[in-house]
Amino acid sequence: MKTWFITGASRGFGALVTERALAKGDAVVATARNPKAITDRFGEHPNLLAAQLDVASDEQAAAAAQAAIDRFGRIDILLNNAGFGLMGAVEEATAAEVEAVYRTNVFGMLTVIRAVLPYMRKARSGRVLNISSIGGYRGAAGFGATARPSSRSRGCRRRCMMNSRRSASMPR
Repeated sequence: MKTWFITGASRGFGALVTERALAKGDAVVATARNPKAITDRFGEHPNLLAAQLDVASDEQAAAAAQAAIDRFGRIDILLNNAGFGLMGAVEEATAAEVEAVYRTNVFGMLTVIRAVLPYMRKARSGRVLNISSIGGYRGAAGFGATARPSSRSRGCRRRCMMNSRRSASMPR
């Protein structure tokens, strides 16, 4: 049995992975800004912990990671799935809208990695999976404000993993 920590688990890919992991018998810490959405969707399940998490909050990320350890003893797989896109021409997006995309899609991903990685290092095991948009690879009209954060999240993930592999406390 693996323990998954999934952000943005109330719908979309996060909900799909939650459903599949539970069906396989794995434990899932399913996070969302509103954990009631998770329990409404999946009901009560012995291998499910619905946790509140706004990925932009260091405090909520730390609390959710600790709750995962308290309940299941470890985190084997972190799936950073929370995020959103902003459609429209770059010049039409306000600074606040673009900042919100970065806060969630880039800095939120890093916030959750920072909260979970110490437990993985201690266990000398773990995988981090990050979902981002295709815009990080190929831009398209109307997605300029989303493409750059997707590219940044992809680059941040690579560097985080390179640093983890270099660490003496993680297997190579």
